[in-house]
Amino acid sequence: MKRLYSREEGNPTTAQIRRVLPFVSIALFVVLAYDVWVFYSRWDRGRRVAEQRAEKEAADAKRTLELIGQFKILNFYSVPGVVKRGKQANLCYSVVGAKTVRLEPAVKPLYPALSYCLQISPQKDTEYRLIAEDGAGHTAAQSLVIKVIR
Repeated sequence: MKRLYSREEGNPTTAQIRRVLPFVSIALFVVLAYDVWVFYSRWDRGRRVAEQRAEKEAADAKRTLELIGQFKILNFYSVPGVVKRGKQANLCYSVVGAKTVRLEPAVKPLYPALSYCLQISPQKDTEYRLIAEDGAGHTAAQSLVIKVIR
């Protein structure tokens, strides 16, 4: 039987592997570098989003702390602003730093709250006035009109 290769030349498969090995190594290195870059960029983006969220929460908390301790009416509104006769609407208010709160015309006794809604059922167009007072004699007031249709 005739030999296809000599011992000095080595196995043709080994020779082919030796020729291709540098290219395969470069390709593996490029794939590995790409994977590392993808995972790092995703981790970095997640870290930046978390930092931005923490900064926003800190700013919101600071704003809330600034509002608390000040005396003011934050909101006074009705949902809906126009009602059919006999139907109900929600009258909502939000006050900060108040000791007492009252509504004119009086519907029921109210209390200071950051968010509170009560149901009303006006029979005709009515102007409601929210009056808040702090312990130092300061007063704040806001008005709104609820229209009643037939």
